[in-house]
Amino acid sequence: MTRYVLRVVSLAAALGLWQLLTSLKVDVWLRFSQFPTVTEVARAFAGRISGGDYWTDLTDSLTRILTGFALAAVLGVATGVLVARSRVAEDLLGPVLEVVRPIPAIALVPVAILMFPSNEQGIVFITCTAAFFPVMVSTRHAVRALTPVWEEAVRTMGGGRWRILGSVVLPGALPGIFGGLSVGIGVSWICVISAEMISGQYGVGYRTWQDYTIVNYPGVFVGMVTIGVLGWVTSTAVELLGRWLTRWLPRTSYVPGGRPRAARPGVVAAPRQGEVAVQADGESQKQSDAQQQGRGDTGKEARDEHFV
Repeated sequence: MTRYVLRVVSLAAALGLWQLLTSLKVDVWLRFSQFPTVTEVARAFAGRISGGDYWTDLTDSLTRILTGFALAAVLGVATGVLVARSRVAEDLLGPVLEVVRPIPAIALVPVAILMFPSNEQGIVFITCTAAFFPVMVSTRHAVRALTPVWEEAVRTMGGGRWRILGSVVLPGALPGIFGGLSVGIGVSWICVISAEMISGQYGVGYRTWQDYTIVNYPGVFVGMVTIGVLGWVTSTAVELLGRWLTRWLPRTSYVPGGRPRAARPGVVAAPRQGEVAVQADGESQKQSDAQQQGRGDTGKEARDEHFV
């Protein structure tokens, strides 16, 4: 509970600082006088929620992001496994992928406009491209990092190529795959909002850009807050799904340390369970050392008698 309280306090402190700087119109290098206050953004947010356009924009953006991300997940995992497991595929696809990968996905907006008949398909294409490369690269590295002993064990027991893929490759690379998916969902939100601002109709990005063009700064911040919340929710969903699918992995739990209580005068503190085990091990080690020393002394005496 302490950790959750700290998180709430941190968020409240950030909002309070925002309200203070904007209400006082502080202009020290950074110009906060142009920013709307937290109360103005809250009123704009309440007014936007009561209308129907907000939910239409939300539905359109979620549909685009989920469609593009699902395609990127399937294609990225399949391509990553194929490139990592086949030298022919690496020689054929590797150069093309490495040349296209550094190109920003938002730079493909003109290509999407020329290639696809509708803006909707172009935005899904840009979203898919943005998430594809993080998923593909993380999958490729995760598959290449697998221990060869696992595959050899399956082959020894008569398993074929598909058995190795289903029992060794995919389960072993799953943590790395979900690392790429977590990165990909964040990059997808960046690109889908940018694509909606450029060539979209409806959507959170489109509405945010329209508010900027009409100098509605509280509406701009409403769009920014909406994008942040949606990105946090989708990233958390991907992380929780990854934890559920990799629940067989050992987890390191965070246990906050506390100060040991001082024992009262005249009272001997009872040792904990771990301390009992450590003390028992220490006593056993001492007894073993004593026995070995005793044997050494006996052997030394015997040798001395022999020499005498």
